[in-house]
Amino acid sequence: MDQEMRRKEKAMSKEETLEVLEQAEYGVLATISGDDTPYAVPMNFVYVGDVIYFHCALEGHRLENIKGNNSVCLNVVDSVVLMPEKFNTQYRSVTAFGTISIVENEEEKRKGIKAIADKLSPEFPKEGMEYINSAFHNMHVLRMDVTKMTGKATRG
Repeated sequence: MDQEMRRKEKAMSKEETLEVLEQAEYGVLATISGDDTPYAVPMNFVYVGDVIYFHCALEGHRLENIKGNNSVCLNVVDSVVLMPEKFNTQYRSVTAFGTISIVENEEEKRKGIKAIADKLSPEFPKEGMEYINSAFHNMHVLRMDVTKMTGKATRG
């Protein structure tokens, strides 16, 4: 996807774009079904380098889509403030494009799920590791290799 951002004055810096990814609790991951129907689902994630990790069940519609077409898009929104008097909304958003795969390497899988737990439950490291160890073989970790990412903000 090579389309440029239309409202360039709303573009965020790379630093602010990464800040949104680091702080956001979830994003909406869009995949493509075998019949070319889009499918989008909210998911927890963590950004590590140029990779985004997710976790999910061992089966489901999203996994079937990924197996058929690994092109995905992730949209994340934070800092939402409705401004009804201005008929507008203040927000920051990130849209990331890339390819996604199921992590097969056990070491990378553990790294990805631990990074998610560290992000979402930093005050419970011991309990997080216990949960990871008990559920490790009952989940997939997905790896999204980011090929393009844009950040956009509408401010007061």
